[in-house]
Formats: sequence, structure tokens, C-alpha cells
Amino acid sequence: MSGLELTQVNKLYGDAHVIHDVNLSVESGEFCVFVGPSGCGKSTLLRMIAGLEDISQGTLEIGGREVNDVDPSKRGVAMVFQSYALYPHLSVRENMGFGLRFDKTPKDEIDRRVGAAAKTLQLDHLLERKPKALSGGQRQRVAIGRAIVRKPEVFLFDEPLSNLDAELRVNMRVEIARLHKELGATIVYVTHDQVEAMTLADKIVVLRAGRIEQVGRPLDLYDDPDNIFIAGFIGSPKMNFLPGTVTETAGNAVQVRLDSLSAEPVTLHLQRALSVGDEVTVGIRPEHLSQDGTAQMRLTTDIVEHLGGESYVYAHDDGGTRLVMKLGDAREVRPGGQTITAGFDPARAYLFDADGNRCR
Repeated sequence: MSGLELTQVNKLYGDAHVIHDVNLSVESGEFCVFVGPSGCGKSTLLRMIAGLEDISQGTLEIGGREVNDVDPSKRGVAMVFQSYALYPHLSVRENMGFGLRFDKTPKDEIDRRVGAAAKTLQLDHLLERKPKALSGGQRQRVAIGRAIVRKPEVFLFDEPLSNLDAELRVNMRVEIARLHKELGATIVYVTHDQVEAMTLADKIVVLRAGRIEQVGRPLDLYDDPDNIFIAGFIGSPKMNFLPGTVTETAGNAVQVRLDSLSAEPVTLHLQRALSVGDEVTVGIRPEHLSQDGTAQMRLTTDIVEHLGGESYVYAHDDGGTRLVMKLGDAREVRPGGQTITAGFDPARAYLFDADGNRCR
């Protein structure tokens, strides 16, 4: 397998600049996930790698070879689309081997590759069926098998699970993760679902408005976001954000007054200097809110979601700021107007400046 390198890659449609100065390295055998909100450019960037969209500026290398002007069929990539794109009149065997037949691969080699891929994907007992006789998950596995038999240098996945129901999505995530380990394949995977990104990726690339916001391992992005967008996007439920004002500074310690708190201002320790009067935002993960904790606030419940082993309590403070708490047991918490006390440890809070950048 080969890695890929994007250097100062841009995409323009006339005056519309949709991909801005993307620099990215994907190592050989790495599972890299592009994630971001709708319209952020993740599918466009994937199609540029595949050769389905031209690169307006910059260079793309696959396996150390520049491929900007190389035909998509010669780039050594195989793409799995959101739609299965199977031929309804062909069997599973014929669908999986169609690309090889088009390339005039010998029949015995086609049979060998299709058989091996079918065994890996647990499709060997379905090879003579037509797509209409398959479930959604089986059809998606056929589409993946069609990519595998081509033995590409890089696999490209464009939201392959979005057409499946919730249970099938979970099962297919497991299948794709298993497949990656078995093949040692280089995979670039696009999704809008940050749960897919967190569970599948070796490396996550978070995009917003055609720009890379942050690149890193899943838990690094979760634990150490660069800005308020990353903090709010990575994690489910998303991080809580409380507006505040700096009231005192002393060395690397700052005191922040939060309107939500019923106690004294919270103290946070930073490397970066702030000034008294600066407007800031304090971020707290739902699992870091509890009914104890040194920084206390009074909340009014809205909705309680009981999921069995854990519960999510949605509530608001007196100023209307909405928060969510993740609790191990919330059987005593009632929805719709109960007053509760929530607290957090300031050492586990995140601080962001008025521009949304992380204060470390």
C-alpha cells in the first residue's frame, strides 16, 4: 500500500474558492477520515484525490508519484460511493469482477480475486445472487469487494454507510475496521458522522468551509481541541459552552466569572496571557458535569434521556444557557422544571477567547 501527500491544494469553480491551501500527509496503511459539517468540502477533496475533480492549484502525490494529470483509472485508487452503484442484472460475482473484465484481466485471475475478496467479506455463499436479493449491508459489502479485487494503492470511501439503518451502520463500521486490519490498506474515508470518525480513524481531518481546522488522532482532538468549533464538533453530546469574563489575572492563573455559577469565579491555569475584562467562553464536557464538583451552578431540567447504563440530562440556567449532563444514574432527576445543582472541576474545563481560539 502507498500513502498520499497533498501540498497547497486548492479548488476553484470560477470565482468560488471551495478548497483552500490544503496540506496533508496520509501514511501508508493509515485510516484517515475527513469529517465536517455539510458543505465543508470533504467530498470535493476526496473526488480530487480520485481524479473525478481537477486540482486547480497545488500537487497530489500517491506513492511518491505526482498524479495531478493522471487519469483516474491509472492513479491506483478505488472508490466506494454512498450509493452502491451495482448492476441489477449482474450477479454478485459479476458485479465484483466487472472492473477486472473491463481491464481484460484473465478469467481465472478474476475468479481467484473475486473468490478471495468474497471470503474476506463473508459473501462467498451469495456470489450467484442478484443485488435485489441482498440486504443493504450485503450490497455495500459487494461494493467494497468490487474495490478490493482491483488491489488499489489507496481505498476511497465517500459516506458509504449513510444509506444504512442504525444497526447496520454499527455492524458495517466493525466490518470496515476489521477489513482495514486484515488488508493493511491505506484508506481515506469521508463522513459527516463524528461517531464514525472517532471509532474508525487512525487520523481525523476536520474541515470547515474548505479549510483544515485540525488534524490528529481521535482522542487527541477530543482531549485537546484547537478551537471552539473542534470542541463542539468532536464529541456526542457536544461540549457545553458558558460565557464568562476575566476578572483577575496572576501569573499563569486567571479568574473567570460565569453568569451560570452560584459560587465564586473559577480559577484556570494557562500559558497564555489574558487581560481583565476579556470576554471568554468556558467549555465543559457533559461527562465532566456532575451533581457535585467545586464550581456549582443551579439548573432547571428540560428533558431526561434514560439509556439504561447512563442518562443525559438536558437543562438550562437562569440566563437561558442550555447544558447537557451525562450521568451514570439519573433516576431521581425529573424532566420539565426540576431544579438541580450541577458542578464541575475547573481543572477539566476548556477556555476559549472571543475569537473562539483555545487558551492553553
